[in-house]
Amino acid sequence: MPHSPSLPQLAGIAFATIAVSACSGGPSAQLPAATISTTTQVPVDDYVLGPLDQITIHVWRNPELSAEDIQIRPDGRVTIPLVRDLVAVGKTPSQLEEDIRVRLSEYIEQPIVSVIVNEFNGALPQQIRITGAGAQPAALPYRAGMTVLDAMIAVGGLGEFSAGNRATLTRYDPQTRRNEEYRLRLKDLLNRGDASANVALKPGDTISIPESRF
Repeated sequence: MPHSPSLPQLAGIAFATIAVSACSGGPSAQLPAATISTTTQVPVDDYVLGPLDQITIHVWRNPELSAEDIQIRPDGRVTIPLVRDLVAVGKTPSQLEEDIRVRLSEYIEQPIVSVIVNEFNGALPQQIRITGAGAQPAALPYRAGMTVLDAMIAVGGLGEFSAGNRATLTRYDPQTRRNEEYRLRLKDLLNRGDASANVALKPGDTISIPESRF
């Protein structure tokens, strides 16, 4: 007569099975589908300037101190008349306005400064990164209401050997202070038009696309 496993043995087998399953597969959690709204988008946090952003700095009634279509240097600084090597990266346009105003107030009385962003690249924490077997890996500036579909269109979709339904999204969780991984179904989204596979993105998200297994 065969020997039946005891209750502790059954519990051990179940635990081992769960552990093996967890190790062998990717992230099982999936984010909710993005909702499409016809109403006005709710603004997100203020835009933070990044390297290579192109800006216009206007000083009211002082055109000789203004600067049009200047690019933030790779070192994160800008230079305009009377203000040299001012750090711009990591600041919002309004913060940069105030810094310029303070510097110019040494030379003129009560300057009024405005900063306009003409071309966006975004600071690193605000970019969306697509890595792996995508058609065109890239770093994209985040914009309000951006979804996975928007990001994939921007990089030309999936590559020839992409395993789209094994893609993952990595997102930093400020509450746990950890990077969390979520499953993406890019093949279903792009090849089958499955809207439930489209999810909303957040600044700093990374989409990783593995290659197909042959």
